[in-house]
Amino acid sequence: MNMKNYTKEDILEIYNTPLLELVSRAAEVHKQHHTIGEVQVSSLLSIKTGGCPEDCAYCPQAARYQTEVKVHKLMGVDEVSKCADNAKAGGASRMCLGAAWREVRDNRDFDKVLDMVKTINGKGLEVCATLGMVTEEQAKKLADAGLYAYNHNIDTSEENYNSIISTRNYDDRLSTINNVRKAGLTVCSGGIIGMGESAEDRIGMLYTLSLLRPVPESVPINALVAVEGTPMENQSPVPIWDMVRMIATTRIVMPTTTVRLSAGRLSMSMEGQALCFLAGASSIFAGDKLLTTPNPEFNQDMEMFKILGLSPKKAFAGKPEEISNYV
Repeated sequence: MNMKNYTKEDILEIYNTPLLELVSRAAEVHKQHHTIGEVQVSSLLSIKTGGCPEDCAYCPQAARYQTEVKVHKLMGVDEVSKCADNAKAGGASRMCLGAAWREVRDNRDFDKVLDMVKTINGKGLEVCATLGMVTEEQAKKLADAGLYAYNHNIDTSEENYNSIISTRNYDDRLSTINNVRKAGLTVCSGGIIGMGESAEDRIGMLYTLSLLRPVPESVPINALVAVEGTPMENQSPVPIWDMVRMIATTRIVMPTTTVRLSAGRLSMSMEGQALCFLAGASSIFAGDKLLTTPNPEFNQDMEMFKILGLSPKKAFAGKPEEISNYV
């Protein structure tokens, strides 16, 4: 399937479409490429929390900020295995492992993460990891251990990036995504809105993602959760309409990608989330925490699924060769 090459002007025009027309158009695109009402439930576990040397302005895990986050060393494989069992019992088909590292180092901790991946993969769950920057060789080790996806968000536009993070650059982000691709893994990459960026910055982020070949199989759209002690603590909450616009625009620009309704769901009403699903979101993170910020509980989400007539997607339902063959 050949992907359409959108310009930034094209994407901005889509983004600025009157809201109901935009949602209607996105819903049509979604219907063509996805099963309506099928939503993947993912569980996100922070396997190593806090103490990160980076200075991402939104992140409570940065060591330089005074936040409520307690630093925890890497969890044990058995403990992670139990969390995976709980996630599966709660209806999750994907388990995402997050570690507050700048980059992966070849040491015993990485070996332990590889064991975690093997263990969770053995339970029939898709495994995703977000561990910071990786080399191609490290990504291949993760793939060999059974990793299904690697998450590495580009966060915002290239032009806005330096106002959010100074401890690495945009090319570092893209280089890691490239290493992950070369290892044969699926890519999960998106960003955060509500950090004081312009609409053009949001469009710039989507433009960069749309140029990747293949485009990411997953694009998480996060609403900033402003955490006290971070430089972003005083940012106003993102209006639900902005989330709906971003999801709808992402759906139209990257039709076969799974758009993930990610951070910020706790402050969204069920009606707001329903609009996001209508606009093309087909994945949520469930469970009471999203790394270190609050998230709706599993039972709340299952109640929402029942009311909206949604059904959880099975693991490995979209094979990479089926959804990545854009070139």
